[in-house]
Amino acid sequence: MTQLRLFFLVLLINALVVLLYMVWNVLICKKKNRSFLLCSLVMLLCPVVGPCFFLLAWLLFRLFYFAPVDLEDVVFSKARAKRFVHAEEERERNLAPLEEAIEITEAGDLRTLMMNVVRGDIQNSLATIALAMNSEDTETAHYAASVLQNTLNIFQDNVEKQIALIRQEDENRLQYADALVGYMNQVLEQKVLTGLEQERYVRLLEEVCEILYQEGQEQMRSSHFEAISLRLLDLEDFEDCEKWCMRAAARFPNTLGTYSCLLKLYFSSGQREKFFETIGELKRSPVVIDRETLELIRVFQ
Repeated sequence: MTQLRLFFLVLLINALVVLLYMVWNVLICKKKNRSFLLCSLVMLLCPVVGPCFFLLAWLLFRLFYFAPVDLEDVVFSKARAKRFVHAEEERERNLAPLEEAIEITEAGDLRTLMMNVVRGDIQNSLATIALAMNSEDTETAHYAASVLQNTLNIFQDNVEKQIALIRQEDENRLQYADALVGYMNQVLEQKVLTGLEQERYVRLLEEVCEILYQEGQEQMRSSHFEAISLRLLDLEDFEDCEKWCMRAAARFPNTLGTYSCLLKLYFSSGQREKFFETIGELKRSPVVIDRETLELIRVFQ
């Protein structure tokens, strides 16, 4: 009988603790969320253990993890600010293609323009820099020539080093070849080298592509075939160009780059029948024609 009374006494004390906990949260702390109800339910269903658990957790938090938050630099405001970024009309009115700017800009502005160009990535601006060499302003022409020559010297040194590694049959030579194709084509397509130098480096590009084709054909992308085909077409080497176009057609039959190279080859070499035959194949294929290819077809017709 004494144990039963003790049990009911514990339940009564536990219920009073739960009640005090709820009153404290509602009236003193004025909590508007309902999380304390869940805690109260746990303490009510788990006498002694529940309150001890939450009390111990609160003590540990206060002793080891609690720290005051510094809100001195924080501003809370319900005001919402909308910012509108207006178009830079003055700047946009002054925008013009770099090639036109070189022709019409005054000497002082032209020098500033060239400085802005060379501060960025000039690898894709070599053809424009080459145009600046014909400027009437001697300082601009000299500066453009120096920048262009320095860039081409770096290009030639890099190509020679990579070619030497590839010819040594290094275990990573296919990776070198893969990277070298894109690097060389980026410069060769701008046609800033002299005639003999351009032909020499196109032949080196063909050598690299041949190694990649023979030993790692699965690593060759459509862009590789397109690069060597178009560079050979620049040299008017129609025979080798057609060889690579046929390889591209076998490897990537339904690719715009393949059809584009074939059309350019037949257009340049005057092969009218093959040109229209390729157009027919292109129309029957699922390939989407871009504006450049469509314009080529219109010109030939």
